[in-house]
Amino acid sequence: MNVLIHSATSRFPNPRLHRPLRTSLRQCVFSVRSSFNLPFQEQKAKYYEHLQAAVGVVERACRLCVDVQKSLFSSDGKIIEKMDKTPVTVADFGAQALISLEMSKLFPSIPLVAEEDSAFVRENNLVDAVVEVVSDKATIGDKELSQDDVLKAIDRGGKDAYVFGPEPATYWILDPIDGTRGFVKGSEALYVVGLALIVEGEIVLGVMGCPNWQDEHLDEFNKVQGDAGTVSRSGIIMISHVGCGTWRTKLWDLQIGNNKMDHNWTRCLVDGFHLVDQARYCIPESQTWESLPLSTQFDAVTNANSVGEKQILLLPACCGSLCKYLMVASGRASVFIVRARTKTIIKVWDHAVGVICISEAGGRVTDWKGSQLDFAADQIERRVLFPSGGILVTNDRLHNQILEIISSS
Repeated sequence: MNVLIHSATSRFPNPRLHRPLRTSLRQCVFSVRSSFNLPFQEQKAKYYEHLQAAVGVVERACRLCVDVQKSLFSSDGKIIEKMDKTPVTVADFGAQALISLEMSKLFPSIPLVAEEDSAFVRENNLVDAVVEVVSDKATIGDKELSQDDVLKAIDRGGKDAYVFGPEPATYWILDPIDGTRGFVKGSEALYVVGLALIVEGEIVLGVMGCPNWQDEHLDEFNKVQGDAGTVSRSGIIMISHVGCGTWRTKLWDLQIGNNKMDHNWTRCLVDGFHLVDQARYCIPESQTWESLPLSTQFDAVTNANSVGEKQILLLPACCGSLCKYLMVASGRASVFIVRARTKTIIKVWDHAVGVICISEAGGRVTDWKGSQLDFAADQIERRVLFPSGGILVTNDRLHNQILEIISSS
């Protein structure tokens, strides 16, 4: 291992509700299956085995997503819309079922808060399709996965699966695919599988897998070699552990396919921009620059070569929030800003894993008043965030400056 430094339902009837109390974290009853050696020593990371398990299962969930995505454009039946008109595929449910199955075997007492439940799968006759893709990636030994196994795994993370109460709790937060709209567009759009662990109210680790992340350094190499038309989408997996930093490596090596590869970890640090007008910005694709407070002082342009006075560079970024967190944590962007809107519910899974990756990379995440995001504000289900004004993600150097602009607008 080489380590580099880089600066830049119809639900089941009468569901049994669980109230997790003081969860024992040392309950790994199966061996962790992962091809990843972590970039720091086990004795330095309290939740090392949890992170190693999370990395392995997120990587397999990413492979599941890639396999499903390849079939999307030859089978119209795989692209469906939920009631809120969000495109969703068997990959969403497959990724959630896979991760739920694996983590419940390894850490059976730790509950899961996730996006999907099995109602939609049942109502749209997708059960067999989901079972098929999960069976291909799950560590099930000699036991064949049943429909009931997969449906229960999905619902383990669904709404009403657990009742938490006001006390600090321990649980996983999962976004099976953040950026589904990007997922159904094909290889050009980014999407992320995100998993975080909260222990007694604190986010202690996170893993983000982005299967089609484009490696900018390899692209520069290709240009030098006269192969500018070649785009390297070897994917990225980003990990973070409290006190151990944020790191990234390639998900896979395109030259050796699915064979085991050596993972060279790179330390992730936020960028060093300290002037508001020189920073690089990301915003949600559903919001406009003009709807944000900074627009009172700066216009936005998308061409890095034509940023003039009183203008800022707005980076094109694909669907979902987690890829923007990934961009800031990796140093590609300086700021990600989101306005909270009355009719839009901000979900925990869109932000939790991003928060620790930013923090451990030297950045900062708060609401528009400078307060930390409260992941226990939804005391019963831990599914909703209530940030004042919105969410601000920065490299830290810019944070207070932007908060001042927001407060004065």
